[in-house]
Amino acid sequence: MNHAPRALFLALLALHWLISTGCVTLRPWAEATRELAAERFVEVEGRKVAIERRGSGEPLVLLHGFGESTYAFEKVLPSLAMRFDVVALDLNGFGFTQRPRDRSSYTLEGQARLVLAVMDRLGFTRARLGGHSYGGGIALFLAATHPERVERLLLIDNALPRYAQDRRSPLFRWCWVANLATKSIGLSDRRIREGLRAAYYDDALVTPALVREYAERLRIEGAVDAYRGLIGPSAEPPFELDLSTIAQPTLVVWGEEDGLIPVAGARQRSARMPNARFVSIPACGHTPMEECPEPFLAAALPFLLER
Repeated sequence: MNHAPRALFLALLALHWLISTGCVTLRPWAEATRELAAERFVEVEGRKVAIERRGSGEPLVLLHGFGESTYAFEKVLPSLAMRFDVVALDLNGFGFTQRPRDRSSYTLEGQARLVLAVMDRLGFTRARLGGHSYGGGIALFLAATHPERVERLLLIDNALPRYAQDRRSPLFRWCWVANLATKSIGLSDRRIREGLRAAYYDDALVTPALVREYAERLRIEGAVDAYRGLIGPSAEPPFELDLSTIAQPTLVVWGEEDGLIPVAGARQRSARMPNARFVSIPACGHTPMEECPEPFLAAALPFLLER
């Protein structure tokens, strides 16, 4: 089938949107991070990776979802830091981490390599690993491919590892299409607000201040490279995960009102992991650690403290 007419139509549609609505401005990385302390960064492969590190004790590493950053864990970090050496990190393409140009950095393997490199830099040979949504898929990938590094697994409304591959589109093989889509649609206030409302159960929590927090961590130079690397075609083969092979003790926490990944299917998938428990949180959407931090902590802390 010839996809050229459809691709041209979508490109023209994006161009029309750009002309009619304008585009967002991307800040230089140095400007966006100017007021951040030096300890907020570790160097990996010659570039700066942003982290939030708090507390002391056994290591706990947290991975955010697609379009998110370490900010997603802001409400629960203080409580977690009372018991653990907590490190939340900004994955490739997100938050205050420098955006690499190499498209392989945005594959599943590339993101996992980043997580392991940060753990190595911090001296974590093994850690409790938590992941939300897209980050949960990366956490599962690491638990399957590097089980010696993952002590136990906390999954929060998680995607499966192949989510990253399934969302790719051949349309974004062209840099100019990615540029238009990123600046005119993907990073607009409207799109960010719509994404947050889809993730939250209570739309009233999606305030202009929340949209700004998300926007300032996304509108950074290199965003077009990141968008193309995350959404465009990739030679990386889909990772087929057999959930029955995940042997680590696992807690799956889910918002009962998750409109993005329904709770019923999530419960069934989690049952295939031999050492997993499933907890759902009423009146909560796709991001329990943000929208329902107290019930989330009530479920997660006892599990993380187990030995």
